[in-house]
Amino acid sequence: MQYSISSRVERKTLAWLAARLPAWVNSDHLTLLGFVAMFGAGASYALARFHAAGLLLAAVFLAVNWFGDSLDGTVARLRNRQRPRYGFYVDHMIDTFGGFFLIGGLAISGIVHWPIALGMLIAYLMLSIEVYLAAYTLGEFRLSFGIFGPTELRILLALGNVVLWMNPAMRVMGSRQLFDVGGVVAIAAMAVMLVVSAAGNTARLYRAETLR
Repeated sequence: MQYSISSRVERKTLAWLAARLPAWVNSDHLTLLGFVAMFGAGASYALARFHAAGLLLAAVFLAVNWFGDSLDGTVARLRNRQRPRYGFYVDHMIDTFGGFFLIGGLAISGIVHWPIALGMLIAYLMLSIEVYLAAYTLGEFRLSFGIFGPTELRILLALGNVVLWMNPAMRVMGSRQLFDVGGVVAIAAMAVMLVVSAAGNTARLYRAETLR
């Protein structure tokens, strides 16, 4: 399920792109492209520790990651080449490694202090576990929470890169770094999503399997 801000436009865009891809490009190619791009984004953040160009390069890789990661499933459905269990497993293992690369790169970059980066990674993995368990027990897979999904997060991250590139000395809330504040907000948001979703799903499962 996905009801994020961009979901309607994104679905139409992905369908348009998928219909125009060369026949030799398949969903596995796109999945691999998304994985390599996320590794590239993490490496670009690590580069940003030494050169601000890494911030812009990371934004480019985030866009490439969106293209590969978002389009692979659309191509498989359009061409009737779906492999549900394979796709589910591979996509989300790649997401796990990709999250590690991305957040690891942010920590190396110095634009996020490592304790905050570690908190982001832990919160992301905990929320992912909840989503995967809900998919197994309820048959519902959520790509977004409220109005935010992966695409919105990529956009916010890329915009933050551009802002920081234009103003490297930028501080918010006094002396706090921009990405540190964003990281704390992200941790808090994921924690709320985790608690609310886990409580709601627990209640649904309890009602569905009440002992009489």
